[in-house]
Amino acid sequence: MRFAANGLKKARPDDEKEGVARRSPIAMVLLAALAAMLAPSAAATNLERLIAPTAICSEQTALTASIAAQEQAMRCMSNYAREQAGLGAFGEDNALDRSARDKSDDIIRCNSFSHYACGRDVNYWMERVGYLPAQCWRAAENIAWGSGSRGDVRSIFRAWIYSPEHRENILGPYSQVGIGLAVGALGDHAGADVWTQHFGSHCGHASPAPVARFAAVASRHAVR
Repeated sequence: MRFAANGLKKARPDDEKEGVARRSPIAMVLLAALAAMLAPSAAATNLERLIAPTAICSEQTALTASIAAQEQAMRCMSNYAREQAGLGAFGEDNALDRSARDKSDDIIRCNSFSHYACGRDVNYWMERVGYLPAQCWRAAENIAWGSGSRGDVRSIFRAWIYSPEHRENILGPYSQVGIGLAVGALGDHAGADVWTQHFGSHCGHASPAPVARFAAVASRHAVR
């Protein structure tokens, strides 16, 4: 999901304008469906080049690695994709890291895989950690979960890259990214890996607010 503000005015999604019934157009993209998209093709080949090899981003398939190591691997994967696309690397921001981790924790704590987990607004944690009060900002959020090998860094990142909405955020006009991983029970899956990416940038002038877009990926394939 993307949102932006000029001053203190928050952009409002199209589905929240006056006279339009509020909807919940959360884009749930099953990894099973995404797998069908991985068939050899020119488009798939172009997307595969955005996914870093293990020699460059280590720990991307290491589920036994520490959470910090896995988060760093996800950051490495994100920056590699941007480099391959001719974009600058994301800067690190402690506030965005905190907000991303808090969002992943919310998803598990409230057992709710949603941008509005625990009934909070999508930008609740970014505001709470102090990232959004700047005069001008833009931000976006990716969330995903998987279990077993479906929840490792490489699997989640590949799902994001093959999803247009997520890829647009990863390759979007943001200067910083925060990454949060939480592990716990989600639905009937005891060991779900829940991932959040919080993208952001502060600017010195007003910019048009992008259309709000949800970006969520869920893996329904628990290890049996």
